[in-house]
Amino acid sequence: MSNCLFCKIIAGDIPSSKVYEDDLIFVFKDISPKAEVHLLVIPKVHLESLDSLKDEHQSLIAYIMLKLPELARSQGLEDGFRTIINTGPGGGQEVGHLHIHILGGEGLPGFN
Repeated sequence: MSNCLFCKIIAGDIPSSKVYEDDLIFVFKDISPKAEVHLLVIPKVHLESLDSLKDEHQSLIAYIMLKLPELARSQGLEDGFRTIINTGPGGGQEVGHLHIHILGGEGLPGFN
């Protein structure tokens, strides 16, 4: 998708602090981190949000979910981490490309 910020990052048109990449996902550091570790995990295929998933995306989403602990550990998050998926404007999603936040370490905000 030509106007998608995350698609442009995947294509290398916009610089990022890449942490990991394979055939299915691209992982980079959030430019406005909310904790010591704050990664964004995005599928390389453009999917607008969690709400836009279809049956054909089951293996991709399973792959991403199984990859999250490995990615967290690679950043030193041995004691645990938080994952967040904001869905749609009402759910706080700011970029129209499905992405999963991995947060952990110092400065991890609590829920009040």
